[in-house]
Amino acid sequence: MIVLKLLYESFLFAVNALVVNKVRTILSLLGITIGIFSIISVFTVFDSMESTIKNEINSLGSNVLFIQKWPWNMGENYPWWKYYQRPEPRLKEMQEILKRSGTVQEAAFMFSVSRNVYYRNNSMENVPVIAVSQDYNKVLPFDLQQGRYFTSSESRSGKNITTIGAEIAEKLFQGIDAVGRQVKVFGRKLEVIGIIKKQGEDIFGNSKDNWIMIPVNYARNVLDVRNISSTIVVVARPHVSIEQMKDELTGIMRSVRKLPPRADDSFAINETDIITKGFDQLFAVIASVGWIIGGFSLLVGGFGIANIMFVSVRERTNQIGIQKSLGAKNYFILMQFLFEAVFLSVMGGVVGLIIVYALTFVVSSMFSFELILTLGNIALGLLVSAFIGLVSGFIPSWTAARLDPVEAMRHSF
Repeated sequence: MIVLKLLYESFLFAVNALVVNKVRTILSLLGITIGIFSIISVFTVFDSMESTIKNEINSLGSNVLFIQKWPWNMGENYPWWKYYQRPEPRLKEMQEILKRSGTVQEAAFMFSVSRNVYYRNNSMENVPVIAVSQDYNKVLPFDLQQGRYFTSSESRSGKNITTIGAEIAEKLFQGIDAVGRQVKVFGRKLEVIGIIKKQGEDIFGNSKDNWIMIPVNYARNVLDVRNISSTIVVVARPHVSIEQMKDELTGIMRSVRKLPPRADDSFAINETDIITKGFDQLFAVIASVGWIIGGFSLLVGGFGIANIMFVSVRERTNQIGIQKSLGAKNYFILMQFLFEAVFLSVMGGVVGLIIVYALTFVVSSMFSFELILTLGNIALGLLVSAFIGLVSGFIPSWTAARLDPVEAMRHSF
């Protein structure tokens, strides 16, 4: 009951401080509001970004590995001159992996080039032309809104066919049914057999909407693929761990390339976990910057709370003396002012959270990026506000609790 009474009285005193000294209190709480806004807005943006990025990465699959020339994990001592001399993965190597591996369920070979694409008088420049092997749609699945994917015989024979993205269909054909018509790429005609369902851009700015997808054997007939960056994508069998598959693939690739036992690997086996860890490190650094920026505002806000509380103690010195003369203990006076400081600080924090919440609606409505203010960030904002109020209000509250009742009652403001 005593605690509830303290909370109620402190709430009334805090509200009274806001009503009686509106401008002074609002200016003093502005630091808390800006500090909480700075910190929580940073965390809200990066929590939303992190969630989106992880969803995009997870969409690739947690059981997928990418065999490439270059490793993804770049560091300070990145020996790029060694990696530069490595050969690109080849289609024959993917075929050997499928023959020898006991951990790989599916594999696909792919590479990309940029070319201009034409349909009659319409054209698009620098369109990504993606050459893929037959099982690409099993390794990295996608949906078609119209038409079909390549058949096995079409892929093996390298037929002049293509599956195009929704954006390509819209811009080149402008409302005309694209399936069954021909586009010109590499100076040659390709029959459109399917249209990829519209997806939009992912967090990395990539999109299948502007892809021209062709069989890899057709691309090999019209392009010199020896120096084009290529990738072998493999998917693990059920109940096979990434580490198991990675170890087996390392042995197979070394065997296929006839590398001596002491020779370094001439290939990289990349996994999506590398990207996740890289972003985790980046977000940790930016979060620290957010704490530093918001910390200065919170420091100013803390001084503002302390100032309000010192003035409040001075204005209510007579009242403190009367309370102590009627038997109020020091801890009662201490807790009364301490609760008031916490209430005032939390009020400033709540205003900051409301601004962040409003900001999420504005950003989400104006851009395709969705901002979400999580319950964790709300709790963090309130806890930080309460802590600042507790620290800032302790000295004024201690001063009030230590007042002599006789001297306090004789005090005149």
